[in-house]
Amino acid sequence: MRLDFTKMHGLGNDFIVIDNLDKSFNELMVDIPGIADRHTGIGFDQMLIVESSTRPNIDFKYRIFNADGQEVQQCGNGARCFALYVFEKGLTSKNKLSVETMNGDIRLVINDSSSVTVNMGKPEFKLSKIPANFNNQEKKYTINGEEIGVLSMGNPHAVILADKITHLEIEKTSKDIQNSSYFPEGVNVGFMQINSPSNISLRVYERGVGETQACGSGACAAVVFGVENNLLDNNVHVSLPGGDLDINYENGSDVFMTGPAEFVFEGSVEV
Repeated sequence: MRLDFTKMHGLGNDFIVIDNLDKSFNELMVDIPGIADRHTGIGFDQMLIVESSTRPNIDFKYRIFNADGQEVQQCGNGARCFALYVFEKGLTSKNKLSVETMNGDIRLVINDSSSVTVNMGKPEFKLSKIPANFNNQEKKYTINGEEIGVLSMGNPHAVILADKITHLEIEKTSKDIQNSSYFPEGVNVGFMQINSPSNISLRVYERGVGETQACGSGACAAVVFGVENNLLDNNVHVSLPGGDLDINYENGSDVFMTGPAEFVFEGSVEV
């Protein structure tokens, strides 16, 4: 069979989006790692699936598969692409959407500039909910000599402060943390450079993917960690390799992320 898809990206974090409102697509029929391969397949960081929701007052169901085929709970850059996709494809005429995910409901607002604001919900610090295996809940933890912040933004994140991240070798440190016994479901590892209280630079090594050009939930996690430790203001401009995001967070509140989403091309692939 042939699978129709739309290629999109949010700050270089790239996706294929599949309309499954007719329920004709089953991910078990597809070799996701095969078509995610950048040399022999389409190439993407995540596959995003648009499905109907059976719940009242919820517009769509949003499913996410990493390039390794694992279904995951959250992807902030993907959420912006998801919102622009359903709007531009005429699947909805609403610019404010409620969307069901594995990790709960999220709110999406399509702005006049075609940027999208995502209410990412409240951060989760409870270890059993992240999940993370530490003895006690703390502001910071130490793994392999690295002092890190740990929280969930719908998916688990470890945040490391660094003086300069431009030429930092992050793969080994990230894999050591991801493969440790502290994170039974894996973890996304972010490296944050604080330029000012309202501006940071960030690189993220994602579970199941590797380093990406941008990670929306990772940007949210970094800002939350910074705000909770009195290092950052409530409104922070985040510079990632693929571009910039604006994150708003006040202690104990929801996290709001605003940034762009772009269409790249339409295609189909034999599966």
